[in-house]
Amino acid sequence: MAITPDDSSNDASTADPSDAVGKLLAVSRRLAETGDLAQVLSTVIDALRDLLHAERATVFEYDASTDQLFTQVAHGLGGTDGPGVIRIPANRGIAGAAATKRGVVNIPDAYADERFNREVDLKTGYRTRTILAVPLLDHEGGMVGVAQVLNRRGGPFTSADEQMATGLAAQAAVAIRRGRLIEDRIARERMERDLQAARSIQQSTFPTALPSLGSWQIAAAGEPAEQCGGDAFDVVPLAGGEIIAPEDAADELVLLIADATGHGIGSALSAMQARAMLRLGLRLRQPIERIASETNRQLCQDLPMGRFVTGWFARVDLRTGHVACIAAGQGPILRYRRADDAFDTLPTDLPPMGVMADDVPAERTTFVMQPGDLLVALTDGYFESESPAGEQWQQERCEALIRSMRDASPEAMLQACNAVMQDWCKGAPAADDRTAIILKRLA
Repeated sequence: MAITPDDSSNDASTADPSDAVGKLLAVSRRLAETGDLAQVLSTVIDALRDLLHAERATVFEYDASTDQLFTQVAHGLGGTDGPGVIRIPANRGIAGAAATKRGVVNIPDAYADERFNREVDLKTGYRTRTILAVPLLDHEGGMVGVAQVLNRRGGPFTSADEQMATGLAAQAAVAIRRGRLIEDRIARERMERDLQAARSIQQSTFPTALPSLGSWQIAAAGEPAEQCGGDAFDVVPLAGGEIIAPEDAADELVLLIADATGHGIGSALSAMQARAMLRLGLRLRQPIERIASETNRQLCQDLPMGRFVTGWFARVDLRTGHVACIAAGQGPILRYRRADDAFDTLPTDLPPMGVMADDVPAERTTFVMQPGDLLVALTDGYFESESPAGEQWQQERCEALIRSMRDASPEAMLQACNAVMQDWCKGAPAADDRTAIILKRLA
């Protein structure tokens, strides 16, 4: 609500000082009562205009990241990059002079001052005559913004006006800082809720129960480095070529690991897109090489330059042990042969998905798993995990751990991998998402 001066006196020098003090105290109370930034700014500009018997007032906030002054609330002015928003360099114009000087700037004749920018008057048809600019400094002397008041009724702004504006500016700076902190906190809380929702949606796409495979065992899990990860995985049981429930008897198993560049919501969307296309392709009874090829083509259309998704697709015949897989930039994928006590690193068949769309053949790598054999697919969040000294865990340590536990279950192996990660990193947060699938043939 605006504070309306006594219309019988347009000259602040003739106003009752006690009345001005009373109005200033009323403004102080209103500023203390609200943390809403928009309301604080509106209260400040109305108070400046009314207490100083002026025509208009503006509060410019200071943006330290761009070294600019910007206003979202002003009397009679529109914006240049949005409704009610004007941005100017923090060292330009009268407001910039007050910010640079960190002191009051009182201009009795705007058009006689070379610092005055006439463009706004030319655009709006308004005539600026007198200007009073006051820096808004917090209790530590930090720049919060600049208050600018235009066209005092009755002549130039007086020293009494400067004192009044300075007193109000000190209170306004604290209120604006408080309002900005509250606004930032609300924005962070909103983002946190959005991230939690996105994480919940992403996690719900991952298998909630792994299939019971009889003479096979499997472990699979994913842990994002942030709220949302750039990794995705899937374990899809099939019977007669159809997707079935985990509790039903499967004769085939399709596995997926997808790792999008980076982590966070954007990467999560890309990885989840690969997972969705896998499921759709399987429902249409497509072979994994066709699914990998079409996923690549789609990601080439959808992803911006520099973004891609590495992926590993595998189809396992649970009756014969025959495995057909395609690695699109994803590796290393490890095959452990129990009879020979040896590891094979499976080849990379394709570039990462989303890089090359034209004429990229999807060729499969095939082999047969024998009893005791293991298939180990870990994302680089494991292999590239660093010790405090900056040393990466790497493939050799992974192979040594798997070999030492070759007679254990995949679940025990995965738990051991995660425990080793905690020890290797000395409890430091993961720098990248960690996703794993370990498959073992028992008989």
